[in-house]
Amino acid sequence: MIVGVGIDVVDVARFGETLTRTPRLRDRLFTETERDLPLNSLAARFAAKEAFAKALGAPVGLDWQDAEVRRNASRQPYFVTQGSVAARVTELGITSVHLSLSHDAGIASAVVVCEAT
Repeated sequence: MIVGVGIDVVDVARFGETLTRTPRLRDRLFTETERDLPLNSLAARFAAKEAFAKALGAPVGLDWQDAEVRRNASRQPYFVTQGSVAARVTELGITSVHLSLSHDAGIASAVVVCEAT
């Protein structure tokens, strides 16, 4: 059963300008592993975290660093959760999270589908 769906798009150039203007934002939004990725990848990960929050019902108090985007051996993206995000996943009974990322023509996008059995 689908519990939540989220989608988000990010203008990569504008996102880059924001990170340049507010350098501490990179540390607030991304885990240590994510921070040094290329701008396109950062924008896609930001879109993923936004889409995930929407799929979780956008509750107050989610910590951006409690959801990290990684890639498996086949290069498929997935989330590793902890803290506030893991607690919300448990609260909703979510057993599977599907993530799709894309970036093209200056736009990064992400779609998240959360399922419970």
